[in-house]
Amino acid sequence: MLSKSKLKYIQSLGQKKHRDDERLFIAEGPKIVAELLQDVPELVSEVFALPSWIEGRADQPVSYAVTEVSTDELARISQLQTPNQVLAVFRQFPASPIPSMKGTVALALDTIQDPGNLGTIIRIADWFGISQIICSQDCADQYNPKVVQSTMGSIGRVQVHYTDLPAWLASQKDARVYAAALEGQDIAQMKKLNEGIIIIGNESKGISPAVMEKVNVRITILRKGKAESLNAAVATGIIVSHLV
Repeated sequence: MLSKSKLKYIQSLGQKKHRDDERLFIAEGPKIVAELLQDVPELVSEVFALPSWIEGRADQPVSYAVTEVSTDELARISQLQTPNQVLAVFRQFPASPIPSMKGTVALALDTIQDPGNLGTIIRIADWFGISQIICSQDCADQYNPKVVQSTMGSIGRVQVHYTDLPAWLASQKDARVYAAALEGQDIAQMKKLNEGIIIIGNESKGISPAVMEKVNVRITILRKGKAESLNAAVATGIIVSHLV
């Protein structure tokens, strides 16, 4: 049985301030937790699970604390509308400098604020082998439970950095910078990229003027219908599938 203080503590990790203070985040569900336990086992702090989840992993070695909880207790600590067997607390990834962009393709996100979009973009990057995402400081928090959930485990395999995006782009002297825009080169007519930075802009405002100043090439997804725009994550998937 979980104490009231432990319940409140885990619930508090749904808030950015508490996550940052404690340098922790939560992940939920058998798939996401299993992938993180496999990819970053050194970062697991605690696991809270139903008996069925614990029994299902009885033959696997455990080097972390596992607390059995009831269905009601799991519902009380969960950030999901429908809790799913297990919730794990992980330490946040160690801070690391943004690596060189030489010989690689990276995504840069300018004020992507919807957690679901950010999580899906991380998952898309993982699918296409993009290992680095550089975010403006006002993007959604990668440790937001909705972001973690939307990555479906990819958060453990893609490095997400937060920085002053215009300043960082200005420092990338030799990098080719591509911006997703309504008007630009048709991506269907472009060759695959061996290296470069692909910028995706805010869901409603697009790419900011300060970031657009650093762009070499504007690219677009040719519109055939009458929709005004595409969802940021959807657009990212289409662009990356053509260029990477």
